[in-house]
Order: sequence, then structure tokens, then C-alpha cells
Amino acid sequence: MRVLVALAAVGLLSVACGGQSTTVTTHPVAHDPSPTGVRLAGGGTLTKPMPKASAVTYNAKLAPLGASAEVVAESGAVLANSTVTVGGLLPNRTYGAHLHVDPCGLKPDDSGPHYQHVHSHASATNEVWLDFTTDDQGTATATAKQDWAFAPGRVPHSLVIHAQPTVKTGADAGTAGPRVACVSLTEQ
Repeated sequence: MRVLVALAAVGLLSVACGGQSTTVTTHPVAHDPSPTGVRLAGGGTLTKPMPKASAVTYNAKLAPLGASAEVVAESGAVLANSTVTVGGLLPNRTYGAHLHVDPCGLKPDDSGPHYQHVHSHASATNEVWLDFTTDDQGTATATAKQDWAFAPGRVPHSLVIHAQPTVKTGADAGTAGPRVACVSLTEQ
């Protein structure tokens, strides 16, 4: 980054001092696996599970048909930022929410396990946890920021909303009860 700033400064000084402008082509640094970043998004109105549905409910009592969920997960070279916004869920209720490795399917378990940065353990620093508590109208927004990027060629493909808040410590860390809804993510 410092090199790019220095090159830009030299170019501006050259133009300001009457010199010729020069186009500089930069190449990504070897350790930068995703110089342009990754943007994943998905969402819509929760429907019954069906092939190719983008947002589904598996438990209409906890995630009513017609509720909505929108997800954006972005990753640059070294950081990831994920946000979920929901509407029409049960009011004043806390739900667990995590990014998962596979897209939503006809069955709750089709979305596979939690997406993990390093395949080692469940924690808020190794996974993307987006627990939220809805307001009186059943709406909420949650954001998670990670100090790592999604692995090239290995990105999350869904966000699963769970019936309970995520257990943060102990042997059950990362669990959040049954899967009640799912949003498939696609690369944008």
C-alpha cells in the first residue's frame, strides 16, 4: 500500500511540475490472495424449501413465511465483513446466525457445517457469528468483522438462522439450536 501511495504522489508531483504523466501498472503482492476481494450476497422473502430457493424457512413458527433476510459478506485481502438484516421475524427474540459452507437445501442440514477460517474449533474469531435480537417489529441487523479473509476458492455459501443464541464457550461453543431459516449466498 505504501508503494502505491508513493507512486501516486510521484505521478501527481510530476504532472503538477509540468512533467509527463505516467501510467503505473501494479501487480498484486505474492501474499495477497484476493487483491480484488470477494463479495457474497443473498436474501429475499422466506419461502418453503424448494429447489433453487434463495431464502427458506424450516420452522414457520420461529421464522414465519413472508419474513425477510438479506446478507452481504465481503472479504478483502486480510479482512472480512458480514452483515445480516432481517424483518418479519418474531419480535424481541434472540436468534443465532452463522455463515455455513454449503447453499441452503430442502433439509436444514443441507447447508453443511459452519464456515471456519481454520478447520480447528468453533469460536467467534474462527467463524462468522451474526447473532441478533429483533425489535418490537421483528427486525434486526447484525454485523461481524473478522481479521482474516475468506480463503480463495473456499467461501461460505449460506447464512443459517438458528432458534437460539450461540453458545460462546465450553464444549458446546458454536451451537445455537435447530436451524430455522437459511439464505443462500452467491458471488457478486
